Amino acid sequence: MRKILVVVDMQEDFIDGALGTKEAQAIVQPVIEKMKSYRKEDIYVTRDTHSDNYLQTAEGRKLPVVHCVKGTKGWQLHPEIEAQADKAHIVDKPSFGSLGLMELLRKENEKEPLEIELAGLCTDICVVSNALLLKAAMPEAAIRVDAACCAGVTPKSHEAALLTMEMCQIEVG
Repeated sequence: MRKILVVVDMQEDFIDGALGTKEAQAIVQPVIEKMKSYRKEDIYVTRDTHSDNYLQTAEGRKLPVVHCVKGTKGWQLHPEIEAQADKAHIVDKPSFGSLGLMELLRKENEKEPLEIELAGLCTDICVVSNALLLKAAMPEAAIRVDAACCAGVTPKSHEAALLTMEMCQIEVG
C-alpha cells in the first residue's frame, strides 16, 4: 500500500501572517519532520489561493480578512515546507477543499491502494474539508489525520473538527 502525505495550507498567512496563531507556529517543525519521513513524490501540498477581489467573494464577505492572495508573501508556503515539497505536487485551491486534489488522489488510488495522512492548517476548515472529500471519493481507503501536526482557528474548534472526522471514520492520531 502506497503511503501519501497531504500537507494542507502551511502558508505564511496562516502561520504568522494575517490569520496566524501560536498553535499554527507550534506545528511547523513537527510537519517538517513528518514530511522528511515520506518520499518526496508521495507528498502533496495544498495552497489556499485567492485573488485581489477576495473581499467580494462569498468567503471574503464572511471572513473579511484578506489572506493568501496569489503572489503575495502571505500566500507563500513556509520555506522549509516548500523545500520538502515536489513542485509538481503543489495544488492551488480556491476554496476550503480541493476537488482537484481529490480527483488526483482518487486516480492514484485506482492504480494502487493508498493510505492517506493529512497534516496542516486549519484543522477546522481546510483539513476537515479535504479529509471528508477524500473519504467520500475513496470510502475504502485508509485516511488518517495527525492531530499533533494540525492546528485549528482555536483549540476548541480544532478538537471539534477532530471529533467530526472521527465520526466520519477518519482515523485521528
